[in-house]
Amino acid sequence: MGEVRVRVKLTNALDRALARRGKIKDSEIRTYEADALIDTGAVSSVVPLNVMQQLGLEVDGQRVAEYADGRNEVVNLTEPIMFDIIGRKTTEGAMVLGNEVIIDQTILEVLDLLVDCNNRKVIPNPAHPDQPVVKIK
Repeated sequence: MGEVRVRVKLTNALDRALARRGKIKDSEIRTYEADALIDTGAVSSVVPLNVMQQLGLEVDGQRVAEYADGRNEVVNLTEPIMFDIIGRKTTEGAMVLGNEVIIDQTILEVLDLLVDCNNRKVIPNPAHPDQPVVKIK
């Protein structure tokens, strides 16, 4: 099976909140678009340092990242980012490392998206094609 990628629009969530409150213009909201790698084994999304900087985000803590080869590394976490994938949106911080945007399993679950491995794409859950339904129990 090959890797699965999806187009994602990343938005500085704090900019978006300020624009909603009339403190900045919509044109001042910082965004970044990327073809992101889907990693269903990851429990935190990832953005490279240059993406964090382009979005104008600050460091909001640190976390230990464990790589597939067993190595551990302390990495920075970003302030909140809005992730928009095929029109479905959620907001969370991301780990800062590497050179590509990685979407984790939690974003897929919150957005009620499934990975279609045969066609190597992300699709809305067929049971909820119009909007995400989030399980709470």
